[in-house]
Amino acid sequence: MALAACVSLTACGGSTAEQTPAPTTNTSGSTRSGKVSANTAGEAEIAAALRTAGVSNPERWAKEVVEYRPYAADDSDLTSLRENLAKYNPGQDTVNKIISALKP
Repeated sequence: MALAACVSLTACGGSTAEQTPAPTTNTSGSTRSGKVSANTAGEAEIAAALRTAGVSNPERWAKEVVEYRPYAADDSDLTSLRENLAKYNPGQDTVNKIISALKP
């Protein structure tokens, strides 16, 4: 009887222990808290990462990131992306935020 009550309480959320959700993995293989791939992530996923990094108008910048693909795998600073973004005069702070959310 006590076992049934215990199982019943657990099933109904009777446990008071906090549960921390496991990090989710996105389509590019990185966790949500990490950088997303500028080469393989979808535009919406890039926009979400840019939003998290504090980039204003993240959808617009995500579109530019996708437009200038592919990026060299050995270009960890995403130099070619920096050069292409400079055409739009976004400001160094914006470029740094964009790059901080991405990996090749």
